[in-house]
Amino acid sequence: MYLGRRYRLKVIPADVAEASVKLCGNRLEVRSTDPAPAMVRAAMEAWYRARARAVFAKGIDDMLAMLRWKPAAPPMRLQAMKIQWGSCSPAGRLTLNPWLVKAPRDCIDYVILHELCHLKEHNHSARFFRLMDRYMPTWRQRKARLDELAEVILNQ
Repeated sequence: MYLGRRYRLKVIPADVAEASVKLCGNRLEVRSTDPAPAMVRAAMEAWYRARARAVFAKGIDDMLAMLRWKPAAPPMRLQAMKIQWGSCSPAGRLTLNPWLVKAPRDCIDYVILHELCHLKEHNHSARFFRLMDRYMPTWRQRKARLDELAEVILNQ
């Protein structure tokens, strides 16, 4: 999965030293001299992390542009987590799950906004949820959709 779509995985023997991953139409192609599952998995994980960094950075920039209280772009890091999509530290650093990049963009935007709102309200108070409602009235539907996809996304 990538950005909410399922892709067929195709492993292609190659004579290059380092495995590469490329999105080609309805397939994700992994080219490697070693087609062992562990090698393919490592190549895919590296690809997902690179794509996640780019997709999340753009999503954060887009969300920051619409927030009236305009926080500065927070530092971001990726960390694979079993039960969370993201977190915001008291110091204002966002941590996002790289496997979230498998979810649809609207679900990614929901998680990013959720964490950015914690920069203003570092809790789940009524004020926090008013911020969410103001900037994304459909956040509950997006959250429900992401919750439905969680098992598939996190267990691939």
